[in-house]
Amino acid sequence: MPSTAGRDFAVIVPAFNEAPNVERLIAELRAAFERHGLEGEVVLVDDGSTDGTGELARKVGRNWSALTVLRHRANQGKTEALVTGARATERRNLVLFDADLQHLPDEIPRFLDKLDEGWDIVTGRKVGKYGKRTVSSIYNALSRRIFRVPVSDLNSMKAFRAEVMANLRLRHDWHRFFVVMAYRQGFSATEIEIELHPREAGVAKYSGKGRIVGGVLDLIAVWFQLRLARKPMVAFGLPGVALVGAGVLVGLWGLYMRFALEQGYRPLLYLVVLLVTVGALLFAAGFLGEMIASVHDELDAMRGEREAKLGAKGRRDGDA
Repeated sequence: MPSTAGRDFAVIVPAFNEAPNVERLIAELRAAFERHGLEGEVVLVDDGSTDGTGELARKVGRNWSALTVLRHRANQGKTEALVTGARATERRNLVLFDADLQHLPDEIPRFLDKLDEGWDIVTGRKVGKYGKRTVSSIYNALSRRIFRVPVSDLNSMKAFRAEVMANLRLRHDWHRFFVVMAYRQGFSATEIEIELHPREAGVAKYSGKGRIVGGVLDLIAVWFQLRLARKPMVAFGLPGVALVGAGVLVGLWGLYMRFALEQGYRPLLYLVVLLVTVGALLFAAGFLGEMIASVHDELDAMRGEREAKLGAKGRRDGDA
């Protein structure tokens, strides 16, 4: 008899040009479902593949009712595929599973059992030979230090409650910060060890030096959003005031030199103009940011009230 989570879950599988893996992927997922008595569903999102991934998935899984295949017209990215898959199911628990089979479907029940213990998010900590271990270790260490999350691997197989996704707004490639953003909103997180297997077919999609640079820039963007986006006057206004103040002090010193010491020094004038101008622009940016943040908060409050009213109406209709 499957656990509560094992009866109400969906496996979200983003897939981009994974035709060499699709047949084995679906066969192993189906076998794991039968072996462990799982009653969930599988949502495979073909993310604009050009090798027939989606068509092959439909063909292989045509007699498996638990499988749903969706398709993006163009490649959008793993984050967008995750969002599409999550929106396509009403299951209470979701499992993010990669199509390259570097993790096995037999791991799924372990994640679901951990969710049954009351956790909101369960991440996998990769164990085994890993070609990008050095880069991944540095990246995860920086993330743990900056964001103080209680897990050691942010970019691995994971399971989570659907309500977590409903409360997040993920930008492109921000699936890597899914745990960080959810944890900051108060959702609990833990991890379990999972074995990492070598890719047997297809080509890795997330490699190259460009990914490292992009990851670092995304890390900075997430840090800014979580720490300062809700307080733009702190991020921009205070530095602006400081620069204007510095400009005033430099100006006073310039006046002292000119009239007390009778020494003119034109570069000081240029520095005063620069400091005051940049400071004023930063202060204006902070002020505008505060206005935007206020509107954003009002919209969030209105959306929350609307969802609460719809929920209350649904409960009344159910009682009736």
